[in-house]
Amino acid sequence: MPLSKEVRLLQSRWDGKQGWPKRLEWVEIQGIRGWTGQRIELQFPIVAIVGENGVGKSTILQAIAASFDSQPYPSDFFPDTAWETVTAAEIRTSHRDSPQSGSLPTNITKLTQRWRGLDRRKKDRSVKYIDLGRIQPMGARVGYARIAKGNVKETSTAPFEASTIERFSRIMGRDYSAARLSVTNADEHLKEDRRKVPVVARSGASSPYSGFHSGAGELVLAELLPVELEKFSILLIDEIETSLHPRTQRRLIRDIATMCRQLEMQCVVTTHSPYVLDELPPEGRIYLMESDGQKRIISHISPAFAMSKMDDEIYPEIDAYVEDERSGTMLNEIVSRSSQRDLMLRFQPVPFGAANVGRSLGTMCKENRFKRPTVVFLDGDQDQSDGCSLLPGGDAPERVVFEGLLKLGTSSGVGNRLSRSEADVTDALSQASLLSNHHDWVKAAADRLSVSGDTLWQAMCAEWVQVVLPPAEADKIGDYLMTALVLRGGTRYYEKPPVPVQSGLLGLDPP
Repeated sequence: MPLSKEVRLLQSRWDGKQGWPKRLEWVEIQGIRGWTGQRIELQFPIVAIVGENGVGKSTILQAIAASFDSQPYPSDFFPDTAWETVTAAEIRTSHRDSPQSGSLPTNITKLTQRWRGLDRRKKDRSVKYIDLGRIQPMGARVGYARIAKGNVKETSTAPFEASTIERFSRIMGRDYSAARLSVTNADEHLKEDRRKVPVVARSGASSPYSGFHSGAGELVLAELLPVELEKFSILLIDEIETSLHPRTQRRLIRDIATMCRQLEMQCVVTTHSPYVLDELPPEGRIYLMESDGQKRIISHISPAFAMSKMDDEIYPEIDAYVEDERSGTMLNEIVSRSSQRDLMLRFQPVPFGAANVGRSLGTMCKENRFKRPTVVFLDGDQDQSDGCSLLPGGDAPERVVFEGLLKLGTSSGVGNRLSRSEADVTDALSQASLLSNHHDWVKAAADRLSVSGDTLWQAMCAEWVQVVLPPAEADKIGDYLMTALVLRGGTRYYEKPPVPVQSGLLGLDPP
């Protein structure tokens, strides 16, 4: 979907280099929880880091926090325990302190027993790290149970500012008239770290209620929004979507985008939510994965890519409209043999029916009227049309594949794929191609070979792509799909659509 107004305004200011004289550019982590020096670059004021559980997302937030003087010591984030000892560790960062300063690298290290270089930690930026402790129900938190019992009285309170109440109401989608953080006499003996209890009141309600009786999402936001954010500060939030339904997740990201734009601050979050990712431009999304024991950072990913990586289900990123399912199979096999074969799990063929429907879809594609990356393919027997590409061969897919295989005498390859003899396949294809309606050819040949039509057609397309289609033609279509995907970037419209593929008649000599 298109970016929200709040994120577009933030993007416009960031791209125009209007602000953020102080910013964190990147962080590298070495020797901590499987990290071996990989760099995480922060290319947008809001960066969402996504990946499977245990891959190291929270470590990134903690490493960023540990590199600032306003946060606890690194040993608080990465302690030595009875089961592990942190050694040969290093956290490297790069900062800018002014438009003229250039990049200023810093590092802290723990080579053996102690962390060194703590005096090099950045001292002039406020950092707020919000971990998963916020998701605990209030009654389950240490010391809070006794606040809810006995003769405990409210002794002091910090009312929310009117602007914070307005933000709270907007994000929750409810109208709140008041909110505050309260301290009770149960903590009178404490000088610091007094336990605060949020108390909110909805408009029209008879009485306010505390965090002990709030919904989980309500409690999370009531404690998050009052966090004091300074100009040029950094906000770190672990699993930002926790306890929030999709609409609230989107509103929260838009609220943070406004704060980032107004305060020239940065925000780094971890998430598993496609809704959070969908609110950000590609430069604000990072996928973290492990492969062969090594961590890999993949930037500019789409929400569908991230969800496909984390789920057993496939979430295609680009729609490829085709005339029918046979055209879709042909396109799949072409892409599988192209230099962009990795796209196989990233696009889905969508049959549209009659060619005039495809031409209408092509016009919509040319005018950027689809909300996600989209391309349109007409069969090769159609004339070129605005916004549409043509499948190769210059004729209907059935005629192109049947005639190409028969002319080159490649029935043995199809037979091997189907465990059928070359003679039986040749006879089945030859007899079927005598029928006047090419739409009947696949079923007629499949019946003779005692296989399903889909099985036969997939085998034929795979063999045709391998022995008939020139590799340059396959690459042309694969590159076209990749260009459409990259230019659209998952959510952002491209300024100029990619040039459609104009595949014509093919030479029938084997490549």
